[in-house]
Amino acid sequence: MLGIDHGTRRIGVAVADSETALAFERPALRAGSRAADVAAVAELARTEGATTVVLGLPLDESGLENDQSAPARAFGDALAERGLNVVYVNERLTSVEAQRQLNQAGRRPNAKSGELDSAAARLILQEFLDRRIGAPRIEEP
Repeated sequence: MLGIDHGTRRIGVAVADSETALAFERPALRAGSRAADVAAVAELARTEGATTVVLGLPLDESGLENDQSAPARAFGDALAERGLNVVYVNERLTSVEAQRQLNQAGRRPNAKSGELDSAAARLILQEFLDRRIGAPRIEEP
């Protein structure tokens, strides 16, 4: 299973370990054209043996889709046309939380590294995994 934080400059990537139900970051992909991005994610899914892509969907504060939702849905539709099962997860505040976690770990990624994007993808994927297995969500103070 892949987790994707789709962006216009970078595509954050995470993979799930099926035994532990934990998500792990992978290097982000540099975004280009939609066709190239879809091909790259489909190839990564094939390499990782993933049939499901958990894709971050930008939603507003009330949980409704916004102007950024349409490109994410179009990307997901293109992945589905490649035979992948696409599941959408609200990505609201994942980048903020990812930055907080990286800072807490003493990591200060530069904007171009893609590390923040993949950390957000890990959070998106982990959210899906936790909901799927019914794990209680632990909130930090």
